[in-house]
Amino acid sequence: MPAFSAPTSHDTHDGNGTRSGPEFSIIIPCYNERGNVEPLFRAVEKAITRYRWELIFVDDNSPDGTIDEVWRLAQADCRVRGLLRVGRRGLSSAVIEGILSSSAPVVAVMDGDMQHDETLLQKMADAIVRDNYDVAIGSRHVEGGDNAGLANAWRLFLSNAGIHIAQYLLPVKVNDPMSGFFAVRREMFVQSVSRLSGKGFKILLDMLMVQETKPRVTELPFVFRSRHEGDSKMDSKVLLQFAQMIFCNLRNRTKAAGAAKKIT
Repeated sequence: MPAFSAPTSHDTHDGNGTRSGPEFSIIIPCYNERGNVEPLFRAVEKAITRYRWELIFVDDNSPDGTIDEVWRLAQADCRVRGLLRVGRRGLSSAVIEGILSSSAPVVAVMDGDMQHDETLLQKMADAIVRDNYDVAIGSRHVEGGDNAGLANAWRLFLSNAGIHIAQYLLPVKVNDPMSGFFAVRREMFVQSVSRLSGKGFKILLDMLMVQETKPRVTELPFVFRSRHEGDSKMDSKVLLQFAQMIFCNLRNRTKAAGAAKKIT
């Protein structure tokens, strides 16, 4: 492995010598992604030039030593952090813990397998910081987007079926509610975190479903790429987890509506 040089120009200090915190955190839930850690870091380093950023890898105790690679990189560059979870698994809960560990006003979520286009990250941050959106979604289903990297017909079916179901339930029109690639105003996410089911793979859908007021959402096109390394974790369990998440959200809505009716 090549050695890393110590961080220099990206360490921003004020006049008192205090180091500024990140403006933009990218949360990367991962499992058996050791070979993708450094390539992803290098790609993000090249792509984001206008924001102080950090990568937070949330690893579910991968047997391939993913977290060791994250920690090795973190020793050389303070923009990298690793959160190791032992005894618990799940993409949505990993994203929740990662976002809650961040203090940046804008947070993004992306996969650790290089299928998401890192060059879109800065545009996502711009949409929130400059254009005042609450959520910016990397979309495969708007003009210019593409699902080309989906591994097989099964994954394509799950994605398309989930989209059609989700669109009936959302308070806001979204073409790709099953996307795992998005940025959000951290304050909005934290305010809604107690209402999240935390189940399954689709944290974006979960988050949009529980909003009490309609968020401002924009979708930016990207092409879903083939995996860089490792194997897809999409299987029949995902369909069950998706159904559980939908059920939990519908149940919570029914309870809330019943409570409001009693009050009035």
